[in-house]
Amino acid sequence: MAMETTAESPVPVRTVLQAVGGWIGRLGRIWVEGQITDLNARGGTVYMTLRDPVANMSVRVVGPRAVFEAAGPAVTDGARVVVHAKPDFWINRGTFSLSVLEIRPVGVGELLARLERLKQVLASEGLFRPERKRALPFLPGKIGLICGRESDAEHDVLQNARRRWPAVAFQVENTAVQGSYAVGEVMEALRKLDADPAVEVIIIARGGGAMEDLLPFSDEALVRAVSAARTPVVSAIGHEQDSPLLDLVADVRASTPTDAAKRAVPDVREQLQLVRQLRDRGRRCLAGGVERELAWLKAVRSRPALADPVREVERQSERVLALRDRTRRCLAGALDRAGDELSHTRARLLALSPAATLERGYAIVQREDASVVREPAEVKDGERLLVRLSGGRLGVTVSDTGPTPE
Repeated sequence: MAMETTAESPVPVRTVLQAVGGWIGRLGRIWVEGQITDLNARGGTVYMTLRDPVANMSVRVVGPRAVFEAAGPAVTDGARVVVHAKPDFWINRGTFSLSVLEIRPVGVGELLARLERLKQVLASEGLFRPERKRALPFLPGKIGLICGRESDAEHDVLQNARRRWPAVAFQVENTAVQGSYAVGEVMEALRKLDADPAVEVIIIARGGGAMEDLLPFSDEALVRAVSAARTPVVSAIGHEQDSPLLDLVADVRASTPTDAAKRAVPDVREQLQLVRQLRDRGRRCLAGGVERELAWLKAVRSRPALADPVREVERQSERVLALRDRTRRCLAGALDRAGDELSHTRARLLALSPAATLERGYAIVQREDASVVREPAEVKDGERLLVRLSGGRLGVTVSDTGPTPE
């Protein structure tokens, strides 16, 4: 509970320190993970600083030499350990420390197991999906580079990129690339570059090293920061065989810093060669098209209709006259044949006409009812008949009938 104090009734220092010590004492024994620094043994007591692997925070640790010797030779400066300790607050000096009871080195196998569990968690959230990765611009106006100060990685990226495209611009952010400060400094540099609209690509580069040295680039906070960045990120950590989690979440994974430079900018010589090839191809296509059109135009101009248009008109005129004469001949022949056929028909008609028979001296004998008499036996004596002749007709009375004389 909070102490009730005023300027008129303050509490002495001992009371405050005793209260703080009581609060800390209630914390009990705890397990703490960190990185050893400033390891120092004096007599039977060992002193060291346990630094947080991510944040810039540390705590003093004190313990008997036997506890450190029991942990084995792996407990050295820079080692990752898990300590079982009791928080202590020295009231006389007002200082806080951890009294170590047990030390366990964090081995490579355990670190790999932790990374694998973190990898599965991030993968389940979709941070490694290929569809989330963005393509790099063909020729970025400015490239952001996060690397160690005066490191081989910085030299490789700058030299190779400028060798490929001399006009490329860089904004270099030098940070710690291992140790407890690395994650925070890299995240701050990433935030700064990502906020700059002129930076179109960010390269995070570091040379090779032991797995423990590359652990900052598998930190969950850094991985999530890279995933949330709006600018495409190229990961160039270590060598081909190294694979921190940053490689999985980055938009492009480069095997080395040199490979990152090759992926970030095109090769000016290759691009010039491509331009020359495309220009030559364009010229050939254009020249071939012009030649084909000229050949087509020449062929069109050589046609008779265009070479001598008057001759074509004359030829068509001759054809019209020939068709006209042919039509006239056909029509005249048809009329002549029709006239001859009409004459023949008329002659046959005249030859078969009763009038022609009458002209030759024959006569047609009819009764009064206009029926024709064909046999003498068909009439009687005294019967009135009508005789039709060529020049007219006569009325007669039958006076004698009999067979036709031989």
